[in-house]
Amino acid sequence: MITLEQVKQNEEVQALIDAAQKQLDEIGYTEHSNRHINIVAQRCSDILEKLGYDEHIVELGKIAGYLHDIGNAINRNDHAHTGSILAYEILKDMGMSAKDRVQILTAIGNHDEATGTAVSNISAALILADKSDVHRSRVRNKNMSTFDIHDRVNYAVTDARLDVDAEKRKIILNLGIDTKICPVLDYFQIFMDRTMMSKYAAKYLNIWFELVINGTKLL
Repeated sequence: MITLEQVKQNEEVQALIDAAQKQLDEIGYTEHSNRHINIVAQRCSDILEKLGYDEHIVELGKIAGYLHDIGNAINRNDHAHTGSILAYEILKDMGMSAKDRVQILTAIGNHDEATGTAVSNISAALILADKSDVHRSRVRNKNMSTFDIHDRVNYAVTDARLDVDAEKRKIILNLGIDTKICPVLDYFQIFMDRTMMSKYAAKYLNIWFELVINGTKLL
């Protein structure tokens, strides 16, 4: 089967990743490039592996995580849909089976909270992996005086850890938020939709989603 390492070596994939970040930089978005996609690929893999899915599904989850944001190279709007089509065609050219390509297409096409939802094990793991990546290292803007709420909330998050407890059938997003930079309420102001999407994704995987901020369980 096609592996993540082969995908990483694909020149077309890297060109799309670079173009996507360049476009997001121009419109002032947080980082969606190599840092983010590698974290999402790893978390997606960890979720599926710890929940007992086989090596094949785990590898497809890694690839979906790595490719999930390439649609930003076209436009931020509808990036999940365009990205899924781009990924499908690239993986087709690489020789991946149609069955596997469809699983990745479905996961990528449903990862955005505006239009998507968990519809498969891989899509659910991708949602949980993607929405959990909130951290100050994602903020590209270096001028705090010009931070918008997304910059401020991400920058306030000094620690973000996603833990899977397979025995207790739950997944815990542990965040450390510097409340001197923004109140916890600001997190929910911009991430409530993502939080609820994560809760549903966990339910799809037959586990419970918990959110812990500064040591306090909030969900």
